[in-house]
Amino acid sequence: MKIRILIVALALMVALYVGDDLSVRYRIPKSRQPYGTVTIRRFDAIAEKNNKTEYVYEDPVAVTCVRSVFPHLGYAPCWYRSRHLEQRINF
Repeated sequence: MKIRILIVALALMVALYVGDDLSVRYRIPKSRQPYGTVTIRRFDAIAEKNNKTEYVYEDPVAVTCVRSVFPHLGYAPCWYRSRHLEQRINF
């Protein structure tokens, strides 16, 4: 019984992912734009010798994202990007 539930849950997740991928690739529905942009702030975190960190902020950058539930075609979902507006780069 537990294996059946696991198989059904796995099949539903695969179906959700495939449907999400097809909607992005073939623009289903046609009126929806599959890509969006989100402006993020990048900053460098530079470790110093005295165990302190210096932060150097860069100009805001527009990043392409995909309007879907899962990441597709190398882009993160817009709902994820809009919740992570800062990107830290460690040096």
